[in-house]
Amino acid sequence: MTLTELRYIVTLAQEQHFGRAAERCHVSQPTLSVGVKKLEDELGILIFERSKSAVRVTPVGEGIIAQAQRVLEQTQSIRELAQAGKDQLAAPLRVGAIYTIGPYLFPHLIPQLHKVAPEMPLYIEENFTHVLRDKLRNGELDAIIVALPFQDADILTKALYDEPFYVLMSAEHPWTQKTTISSSLLDDKSLLLLGEGHCFRDQVLEACPTTNKELGSNSKYTTVEANSLETIRHMVASGLGVSVLPLSAVDTHHYAPGVIEVRPMEEPAPKRTVAIAWRASFPRPKAIEILSNAISECSLARKTQ
Repeated sequence: MTLTELRYIVTLAQEQHFGRAAERCHVSQPTLSVGVKKLEDELGILIFERSKSAVRVTPVGEGIIAQAQRVLEQTQSIRELAQAGKDQLAAPLRVGAIYTIGPYLFPHLIPQLHKVAPEMPLYIEENFTHVLRDKLRNGELDAIIVALPFQDADILTKALYDEPFYVLMSAEHPWTQKTTISSSLLDDKSLLLLGEGHCFRDQVLEACPTTNKELGSNSKYTTVEANSLETIRHMVASGLGVSVLPLSAVDTHHYAPGVIEVRPMEEPAPKRTVAIAWRASFPRPKAIEILSNAISECSLARKTQ
């Protein structure tokens, strides 16, 4: 049984004439007749009742014709899916990002991506690095946007841009008199940090060795931990303490002038490298290329350059 033979019997059932059916199938009448007879012999039944004046579908043939029609329709659907799959930018892309990147990158990325890949909408998830890593491995996500270092077997990474750190403080804080802030000053007991699990917390601690040392001791040194950079921003605005933000988060707030201030850190200023990671076996490399290019070209990435 072949798809060609199924097409023969469906066409013959519609035309009820061997000559017209053969013409529609672009074959000779004997070729079509042989194909129909071959299928009937294989099935052991007559699909058509033949006479000199007409060709009629038998009662058992009606069910076979109906099923053959469904098979041909499904075959066409498979062809259409395969054709769509050839366009790697014509389907949604599942993208994950860590909490300290996603909210600040996506408002810049999505308009830029829509210009170059309007038929590739994004399914977006924000989560911790280790969760995104697992979802990338098992195929729940196609690509993730993280901070380096990031290494995993069979995972490719591409650095996109570097992002310096800034110190955030209330407008009444004495450090507003400074033009830059030394990392050595950030051993203050009122430093506000993200909670455990956030890689940005670890990067801040690495950039501030004194703070990192104090956190590991049994001293009276304490910090306030929060679940998001926006929560930290609100606490800083209220005067609870100071914090460190990546550049992308500096201007994304709704506070009026005179409430909060930011200052760059002294050179060499600490920074993080934002990167994209994807499975080496992912079958849509063009989609990854377009996504990474869009990130590099969006206004946020240009701001860091």
